[in-house]
Amino acid sequence: MTEDVTKDSNGNILADGDSVTLIKDLKVKGSGGVTLKRGTLVKNIRLTGDTDEIEANVDKVRGLVLRVEFVKKA
Repeated sequence: MTEDVTKDSNGNILADGDSVTLIKDLKVKGSGGVTLKRGTLVKNIRLTGDTDEIEANVDKVRGLVLRVEFVKKA
């Protein structure tokens, strides 16, 4: 029995409540042109059922879903 594990871009295992940093500027669709800059700290992430995505809240956007390939563990 293998358990699915969510990992960041560097291969570090992520857990609920971790903080991550963006490694690339990301344009957020449907937010009126908000761009999250590289190096932005995202606190208190939540894991989804998908190992390729995490859910987070940032200053301007709530309920944001991020791909794990664009984040690294802080």
